[in-house]
Amino acid sequence: MSLRALIENNRSKIKKLQKLVEKIEILSGQYSQLSDNQLQTETDRFKTLYANGTSLDQLLPEAFAAIREADKRVLGIYPYPVQLMGGIVLHQGNLAEMKTGEGKTITETMPTYLNALAGKGVHVVTVNDYLSKRDFEEMSSVFTFMGLTVGQNGNDMSIELKQKAYNCDITYSTNDALAFDYLRDNMALFKANQVQRHLNYVIVDEIDSILIDEARTPLIIAGDAKSYKTMYKQADELAKRMTKEDYEIDRETKTVTLKRSGILKANNALGLKNVYGKDSYVLAHYLDVAMKANYTMDKDKDYIVKDGQVLIVDTFTGRVMEGRRFSDGLHQALEAKENLTINDANKTEATITYQNYFKLYKKLAGMTGTAATESQEFYETFGMQVISIPTNRPNIRKDMNDELYPTEKSKFRAVVKKIEKVHASGQPILVGTASVEHSELISNLLSSKNIPHTMLNAKNNEKEAEVIAMAGQLGAVTIATNMAGRGTDIKLGPGVEQLGGLFVLGTEKHESRRIDEQLRGRAARQGNPGITVFYMSLEDELITRFGGKQAEKIKKKCISNNTEMQSIKSNRIIDRTIEEAQKRVEGNNFDQRKETLRYDDVLNEQRKDFYNERQKIIDYKGDLTSFIIGMLARTIIRVVDKFYLDFEHANYRGLVTYVRESLNLDLDPDGTLEEFKLADKRGEKIKRNLKEKIEKNKRFHRISLSRLKTFSKKELREYIFSQVKKEVNDKKSLLVDERSLNDFERIIMLRQFDYNWKSHIYEIEQLREAVTLRGYGQYNPLVEYQKMAHTLYQQMVSNIEKDVSEFFLTAEIRESVQ
Repeated sequence: MSLRALIENNRSKIKKLQKLVEKIEILSGQYSQLSDNQLQTETDRFKTLYANGTSLDQLLPEAFAAIREADKRVLGIYPYPVQLMGGIVLHQGNLAEMKTGEGKTITETMPTYLNALAGKGVHVVTVNDYLSKRDFEEMSSVFTFMGLTVGQNGNDMSIELKQKAYNCDITYSTNDALAFDYLRDNMALFKANQVQRHLNYVIVDEIDSILIDEARTPLIIAGDAKSYKTMYKQADELAKRMTKEDYEIDRETKTVTLKRSGILKANNALGLKNVYGKDSYVLAHYLDVAMKANYTMDKDKDYIVKDGQVLIVDTFTGRVMEGRRFSDGLHQALEAKENLTINDANKTEATITYQNYFKLYKKLAGMTGTAATESQEFYETFGMQVISIPTNRPNIRKDMNDELYPTEKSKFRAVVKKIEKVHASGQPILVGTASVEHSELISNLLSSKNIPHTMLNAKNNEKEAEVIAMAGQLGAVTIATNMAGRGTDIKLGPGVEQLGGLFVLGTEKHESRRIDEQLRGRAARQGNPGITVFYMSLEDELITRFGGKQAEKIKKKCISNNTEMQSIKSNRIIDRTIEEAQKRVEGNNFDQRKETLRYDDVLNEQRKDFYNERQKIIDYKGDLTSFIIGMLARTIIRVVDKFYLDFEHANYRGLVTYVRESLNLDLDPDGTLEEFKLADKRGEKIKRNLKEKIEKNKRFHRISLSRLKTFSKKELREYIFSQVKKEVNDKKSLLVDERSLNDFERIIMLRQFDYNWKSHIYEIEQLREAVTLRGYGQYNPLVEYQKMAHTLYQQMVSNIEKDVSEFFLTAEIRESVQ
C-alpha cells in the first residue's frame, strides 16, 4: 500500500473512532455529576450487564466515561479525546501509534478497566522493571477506587506472590517475566507450583521494541551442557593469528569467511589436511565461531564485559539483554576472546519467542510512538492494524537537515563543538549514540573541555529513567545510547521552552528508520518546542556497508583537498544511499523475522499440543491409572509389531528379552520357550509332541508361554497386556493412599514428558541447522523441515509412552518404615 493510501486509510479509521469518542464525551458530562460512591457502584453494574450477555463493545462508551471520570478524581488527569481514541484502538486489539509525550500510560487505563470487567485477567506489559513498578504504583489507585484488584509481577518473586499478582483483575509485568513464567508453568509437576491463569487480554507498551526488535532472540530456560573449553581457547588463539589477507568479511551480512591462506594456516596449526573436511567439521565449527567473535562482534556495541561476564547488548535499544546468552558456542567464543572464564554451553530445556508467546493471548493490543514503517509486519504476523492517533496539540518540532562529515574524527569534533555551543546557551541537549564505545568517546571529549554531562548506556542503565527524566532541565547535557529512556517523559525545566525546548543530536543514523524517529521523538512533546539534527560521517557503519565506492571516493577527495574537518554540503547520492540502505535493511530484517517465525511456528504448534497434553495430567482430578494403561497398551502394540512381522517372521527371543528387561515381566520363567525353539529346529514332529506335552502339563497352564509360537499377533498383544494389567494392579495395591498413587503416577509421567521434550528441542535445533543444506539439493528447506519435525514429534510421543511404561513397571514401591 502506498504512503498516500495508508494516510487515507488511517483518516477513515480516525473518523469512525471520532463517532465513538463523541458518545463518550456526552456520557462524560453525566458521570461528572455522580458522587464517588455512585461512580464506584458502576463497576458492579457493568459486571452484571456483562454476565447477562452485554458485550464489552456495548459497554465501552459508559465504561470509558466512568474510568475517565475516575482518572480525573484519583489521578488529577482527565484523558483527552485523542487518548480516548487510543484506548478504543487498544480495546479493539490493534496498535495505537501515539507520539512521545501523548500520555500512553493514562490511555491504557480505559481499555484495561473495560476488559477487566470480564474477570478473566488483563496484563499490562512494559519493557523493564522500573517502568512496570512505576506504572503499577501510579495507576493502581484509580483501579482500586473503582473496585478492581491490581497486582505487579516481577522476576524475583516467590510463587505465592506471583500467584497473587496473576489472580488480580489487572496485572502489571515485564514481557520477559510473563514469558518465563509461562515456560516455568509448563515445567511444573504440580498445579500448586503454577502461577498464570489463561492468557486473556494483554496491552504491550513499546510493542515494536518487544515484538520487532527482540523477535529474533528467543527466550530460553536452559541447563548446562558440557563445553570443550580448551578447544574454544585453541580456536581463539588461531583466529587472533589470522591477518586481513587470511579472511573476508561481508559487511552487508556481517559474515566472515576464511580465504585459502587462512585455511592453510588453520590446517597447519591443527595438523589437518582440510579443516573443512567431513572428518573435522567439529573443529571447523569452533574456528568459525572464534572468527565471528573476533572480527564481526564489537565490544561495547554488540556486547559489554561487566563483572567478568559477557553481556549481550540489544543493538536496537542499547539495553543489556538480561539472562540471555548467544547460542551455538558464540558466547563461549566471546569469553575466550576476552580472556574470561569460559562457562558451559546451555542446553535448551524450554524456549519460546516473544512473537509466539504473545500470540497465545485471546486478544493482543499495543502502543508505541513509532510503528508505521512496520505496519505490514504487525498485520501479517499478529493481525493487528496500526492506527496513527493525532497529537493533542500540533507538533512544532524543528527537524534540521543532516550534517555530513568525511571522517568519524571530523564528525565527533563537530559534535562536541555543537554541544559546547548549545550548552553555552543553557538549552538542554540529548546526544544519541549507536554504541557504548561512542558514548564513552563523546563523554571523554566533553570532560576534556570541562563540560558537565550525564552518560547513559548499557554499562550503567540502572538509573535510566532518573537520568532521562532530568534531561530537559536548564543546561543539562545527556549522552545516551539508543534506549534514550523510552517510556519516560522528558519534561522541560523552567525557562527551557523560551530557549527552543530540548535539543536532540543524533551522532549516527541507525539501520532502522524507526529507531531514528524514536530519538527525534524525545523532543517537542505535547506541543512544546524542540530541535533535532543528525551528524553523520562517511565512515559510519551504515554508509561503509552500503555506500560502496562512491562514498569512499568522496571521502578521499575531501582528505586530499584538506577539507576533512569541514562538513559536506547536501549530497543527494549519500542521502539516497542512506535512505535506500535503511529500507533494504528493514526489508531484510523483516524477511529474516518472517523466516525465523515460519520455522518457529512448526515447533510452536508442537509446543502447544505438548503443553496441552501435559496440562491435562496436572489438572486431572481422579485416578491417573487410565492414562498409564493407555500408554502401556500402545507401547505393547508397538513392541509386538517390532518383533512379530508375521507368523513366519517372528523374533520370540527378542520379544521375551525386551519384555523381561524393559517391562519387568518374565514371559518364560521355566525356560519352556527355549526348549520350544530347539524343538522348532529339529522338526515338526518333535514340535507337535512338545506342544502336546505342554498342553497336558498343568504347571505350564499358568504361564501359557510356550504356546507363543501358536499365537497370532492379536493374541500376543492381548496376552502381554493382561500380564501388564496384573502388574499395574499389584503396584496400585501397595499404594493404598489415593493421593500417593496419583502423585506417583503423575511424577512418573511428567518426568518422562519433560526428559523427552528437552531431547526433542535439541533434535529440532540440530534439524534447523542441518536442513538448510537441503536447499542445495533442489529441496525446499522449510517443507523438509516441516516433514522431518513432524516425524521427530511422533517419535517423541512414542518414546514418552515407552519410557513411562518401562519406568512404571520397573519402579519398586516399598512400604515406608516409621
